[in-house]
Amino acid sequence: MSDLILLVEPMIPALRRYARALLRDRESADELVQDCLERVIARWAQRREAEDTRSWVFAILHNLAVQRMRQQSRRGLHLAIDEIDKIDEEALGMPAQQEHRVRHHELMRAIDGLSEDQRAVLLLVAVEDLSYAEAAAALGIPVGTVMSRLARARQRLHRMLDGVEAMPPADPSHAEHSARPHLRRLK
Repeated sequence: MSDLILLVEPMIPALRRYARALLRDRESADELVQDCLERVIARWAQRREAEDTRSWVFAILHNLAVQRMRQQSRRGLHLAIDEIDKIDEEALGMPAQQEHRVRHHELMRAIDGLSEDQRAVLLLVAVEDLSYAEAAAALGIPVGTVMSRLARARQRLHRMLDGVEAMPPADPSHAEHSARPHLRRLK
């Protein structure tokens, strides 16, 4: 059990960042990380010793996130509009200046415009600093696929941020203030 704690505890901030970037909701992301950690503890004895622990834990988190997003899309999604959903600025090392907030908001909108596959690879490699091999193991895809998805994601981000390609519309769930606390999105 002490090996588990020593290996997994330092990963928790990175798991939270990745979950928040995927789900764009702080509470859901924290619940996802909790579920991930419970599964890691339950399956610790089943993991392969030669397997990279970081990739294994991120794979569990990613698979749980995909499962949760599919469930939400099937039954409709409850959105809290009165909360601003953003990644902790402290975690990203961003100053709280307005210009940086605007750039951060534009970047997050552009990232939201990426396909789920491209977004997952970009977040694992660029934000969580996983190697291509670790990201490939976490997502269960070949390294070459990681490289091509990452290249396409970066190209698309550049096109959106440079104004060559249209940004996705702003998601009302990320609005800073709203009079209505909850909406339910129906199919």
